[in-house]
Amino acid sequence: MSKRARHVIASPSGRWSVRLTGASRASKTFDSQAAAVKYAKESAKKDGTELYVHRRDGTVRNKDSYGASIDTARDRR
Repeated sequence: MSKRARHVIASPSGRWSVRLTGASRASKTFDSQAAAVKYAKESAKKDGTELYVHRRDGTVRNKDSYGASIDTARDRR
């Protein structure tokens, strides 16, 4: 099973939502983007997935990856 990334996006109500890739509903909604990013970052680290933080206009502001990198996997051999 492939892991789905987390996205922090602006909701129509003016709040910030955390969603999994492909999900139609938010996992959780917050009053501030900072609170949403904190929650999403903890979840992404726990699951080893990517995190995309979007601006209010929908463009990606920041992307972080918390999975095992290729170099790390190569070093374990």
